[in-house]
Amino acid sequence: MFRGFVRGASCSLLAGVVTAAALADEPAGSPNIIFLMADDLGYGDPGFNGNTVIKTPHLDAMAKDGIRFTRFYSVGPVCAPTRASCLTGRHYMRFGMMHVNIGKLPRQEITLARIARSGGYTTGHFGKWHLGSMSRTESPRHQDPEGAYAPPWERDYDEAFATEISCPTWNPASGLHKQHDSPYWHNGRKASDHLEGDDSRVIMDRAIPFIEKAVAGRTPFLTTIWFHAPHSPVVAGPEYRKMYAQHSEGEQHYYGCITAMDAQIGRLRDALQRLGIEKNTLLWFCSDNGPEGDGSPPPDYDAYQGAFHGTTGGLRGRKRSLYNGGVCVPAVAVWPGTIARERTVDMPCSTLDYLPTLCEMIGFAYPDERPLDGESILPMLRGRTHQRKTFIPFASNIRKPRAALIRGDFKLCSDLSASGAGDALYHLHDDAAEAKDLIASRPQLAQSMKAQLGDWVRSCRKSFDGGDYREPYEPQGRFLTLPAGEQGQRSSDHETK
Repeated sequence: MFRGFVRGASCSLLAGVVTAAALADEPAGSPNIIFLMADDLGYGDPGFNGNTVIKTPHLDAMAKDGIRFTRFYSVGPVCAPTRASCLTGRHYMRFGMMHVNIGKLPRQEITLARIARSGGYTTGHFGKWHLGSMSRTESPRHQDPEGAYAPPWERDYDEAFATEISCPTWNPASGLHKQHDSPYWHNGRKASDHLEGDDSRVIMDRAIPFIEKAVAGRTPFLTTIWFHAPHSPVVAGPEYRKMYAQHSEGEQHYYGCITAMDAQIGRLRDALQRLGIEKNTLLWFCSDNGPEGDGSPPPDYDAYQGAFHGTTGGLRGRKRSLYNGGVCVPAVAVWPGTIARERTVDMPCSTLDYLPTLCEMIGFAYPDERPLDGESILPMLRGRTHQRKTFIPFASNIRKPRAALIRGDFKLCSDLSASGAGDALYHLHDDAAEAKDLIASRPQLAQSMKAQLGDWVRSCRKSFDGGDYREPYEPQGRFLTLPAGEQGQRSSDHETK
């Protein structure tokens, strides 16, 4: 095991306090880590966040057996940006992955898998990837597969079974949905066998043997299991549609594919218990962003609008928005014997915290001074008093607001104009729906947060221009589009070649 300490992130301010009684001794040995991620699952979709229709008994059990996060943030309002930040602990704007199918995860980035491997772990990725092409010669989205080539087996994973983009949630290799005809690749070769039926089961059929092999070899493991459900095209099998027979056809498919995913999470937990590693395994679940569409699905079933049935639980905005409905996602974590049961954590946390937390878990000293945008929340997981030191930043070129910052109970939304046009301030603890703008009553706080946001954007600009790497690097995608004349942007943006 490595020894050392993780340095603090570049931006530090008190952001909240969580207190709980210290727990018993932590498990001996290097803990296993599993990061689960749903695709487009809304905050209000699982039972543990109040849904009384969609059956998610295994996720609900996780919430009872561990922590339910009430303010957990995906950071990205769409798929690929969140995934990039999840693996690196750095905001995706630092290397230009501002949208989907633009650029790739730079090889210079230090990932969760690279850190785990350096500590003696075996690493596996299963499910959706969306951080580059799987092949140098073909891609369902990238016009230049060679230039976008960055599969998981080239990004620090020992074992990988993955698709480049989303695929149908039932019979993923059927070819019936041409817009998402994204084949599975297994360690560099296109997979063709055992791809029928529920897609979440297809993924778990590969993930569990990876875990079994690691256990048999007495090797700690880290794995990312990223489901496609409930991203469009939304299709559920007959067994799961039958559970919702009283609902519309579109609801049957949407609700059914979520319950099918939930069943595979239960299967995974059973496997951990059967293998005797449940108490030495941190299992963490979240969604990559809020639900798709406008929340008003058409009366006739359409697999590409099936995810419109998703709900934000009353939060403002949906996928593609930096309001809470787009980036505040359902999340739970279980680590028996380390995480106390039936805990609710209101402190803001995010996918940016995964990497610093992993570093502290295995005693890995981060090797250079490049900025991290998350922080370790390991003390909080272990039930100890924890003060958050970093704010949680957001940026997007998709919709306004263009940027946001969460500090403690407050969230500033801004387009970063000097005039302040479009700026708004919300108290999230009292107003999770972001309905009451407090900027007129708290102007000094808003100014302070906006200044921090501006400093952070300039830090990201330096990263985007290659300031964090010792070797040449080609920026991916583009930087945040800022108002003309504002600091932090050069005269022209980089575009992917």
